[in-house]
Amino acid sequence: MLFNLCIFIIICFIFVKIANMNHQEILIKIIRKKLSKSASLIESLSQVLQISYDAAHRRVSQKSKISIEEAVVLCKHFEISLDAIYNEGNKVVVEKTKEITSMEDLVSYFDYSASKLENYLETDSKIYYSAKDIPLFYTIGGTLLSRFKLYVWQNLLLEVDYQKSFEKFVVQQSLLQSSLTLKKVYDASEVHEIWNDTTINSTVQQVNYFFDSGLLSSENALLILDELKEELARIEDKSSKNNSNYYLYYNELLILNNNVLFQNENHKSLFVPYTMLGYFITNDLSTTENAKLYFLHQVKNSKLLNATGTRDRKMFFNKIYQKIDNHSKRISSFFNLD
Repeated sequence: MLFNLCIFIIICFIFVKIANMNHQEILIKIIRKKLSKSASLIESLSQVLQISYDAAHRRVSQKSKISIEEAVVLCKHFEISLDAIYNEGNKVVVEKTKEITSMEDLVSYFDYSASKLENYLETDSKIYYSAKDIPLFYTIGGTLLSRFKLYVWQNLLLEVDYQKSFEKFVVQQSLLQSSLTLKKVYDASEVHEIWNDTTINSTVQQVNYFFDSGLLSSENALLILDELKEELARIEDKSSKNNSNYYLYYNELLILNNNVLFQNENHKSLFVPYTMLGYFITNDLSTTENAKLYFLHQVKNSKLLNATGTRDRKMFFNKIYQKIDNHSKRISSFFNLD
């Protein structure tokens, strides 16, 4: 009986050891994929773990084990989910943006989001955006429209006095600066946006809501809608040119979800919304690659407005302009401003 128990313990030990070796192989494989083609895996491990070249070589060749502490350091440095090494791809550990309950939190949200995109600022990056709502990057800046969007977010997310009118709302300079960093990443990237007929609906509805509530003056409501049309006209103009950095797709079938995928040669990051501004963020290789394939599949089933004739592009934008004009007429007629 004792002999059998000893044998069982030895077998269990062997299986655990083999499993650990397999996990080490998985970790090394993931790191290898994340490195550029010219980078040395052994030198990278040596630098990150602050160990000698020979010690790093032994870990890569699996003559030495990677400790738990070293695995955590490697996962943090290379943005790998430690959990992903053990669950065979069935689970993904994600980061999330800061919960927003104050204006300071909103500033931190933009700062944190910008920090997650630093890898994409100075490189040839691509962005895929499933635009359920007009992309955040178009409503950043010093315009009346951008100020209104910040006012909406404040009212829906922060613990504030909901009776404060838009006209009394003041934008903090720190908030403006932190949000502009996000716009720099967008402007410097090759952008692929998927829109449909409802992409602008939430913005128009927000104007109606605060106007009907008496918290937004008719004059500013009309100016915001005019600025929205101007922004859309710029998007239409950009999509009508042979622009290698901007691609606009029209999809009539899918309900879009505001997922955003950033990628360059060495990194991929997927942002998945769970609240109005809150996002889960993952750099998991399998997840981001699957997300890219799904985006490409959506693109295949969409109409590229850059490449279509003027008629198709005009039809798409004219429907949106007409929708905005109808709401402007409603606001104007309500107070007999025509």
